[in-house]
Amino acid sequence: MQLHVGCAMWTHTPWNGRFLPHPLPASERLEAYATWCNAVEGNTTFYATPARATAEMWAAQVAPDFRFVLKLPKVITHDLRLHDQADVELRAFLEAMRPLGSRAHALWIQLPASFGPSEVGALAAFLRRAPSSFRYAVEVRHPAFFSDDRATQQLEQVLGRVGAEWVPFDTMTLFETAASSYGEREAWLNKPRLPRRTRALTQYPIVRYIGRDDVEVTAAGWQYLADQTAVWLQEGRSPTVFLHTPDNVEALALARRFYDDVRLRVPELVPVLPPPVAVPAEPPTLF
Repeated sequence: MQLHVGCAMWTHTPWNGRFLPHPLPASERLEAYATWCNAVEGNTTFYATPARATAEMWAAQVAPDFRFVLKLPKVITHDLRLHDQADVELRAFLEAMRPLGSRAHALWIQLPASFGPSEVGALAAFLRRAPSSFRYAVEVRHPAFFSDDRATQQLEQVLGRVGAEWVPFDTMTLFETAASSYGEREAWLNKPRLPRRTRALTQYPIVRYIGRDDVEVTAAGWQYLADQTAVWLQEGRSPTVFLHTPDNVEALALARRFYDDVRLRVPELVPVLPPPVAVPAEPPTLF
């Protein structure tokens, strides 16, 4: 029985000196993050394929059971929209990520909102061509996949044929009331407004949840997800849940709080998260 929790990044300026020691060299930042969480979203890979040496550095900082959910580069998903020409880029990406080994928990295919049911054939063909040695997870943002039963079933069938997961991004708490901060207003402009989805297709469900800058509102909004995660664990599944807020200032602490909320529902879930790394207190000053 394993639950993995994480954030959208492993370095964030507001965490420095509060949750994580500061300064830290690049070769130690992920290791420090991994004392708080046992998974992370690989969002940076969306913008460019890292050097293989970078993946080797990442692998050296975390245990083999740490989970990276790595976003495929946008040239594959957005520019080439998964067509045959993307295969060269995919092979280069997979080769660069190979040092991660089992830590590369899933390759995350985040598709643009314009990618609708008419293009599901391209997704199906891409997944058939993609190496079966990797696990795949797909995030769609076109409203028809959530509102049209036929489109929903078609996508689920395509994913089911290759054992791929559907990654929901739950933004309902974010949009529940009017934005009250700059971060929330920015999130309102950039995040998709889609229905919740709690159906898992595989043994490894992945959910992205974004709340508000108010931690109590955020925690209240995820109670349904804690319930569902408990059900998945009791069914023998191994979920990964990513916790976001618009400013992500409290995201590290919220990820651990979510883990504890699930443990209240599933007491047999062992506390696998290590004690957070100690942050040295700042020396006293005269002013």
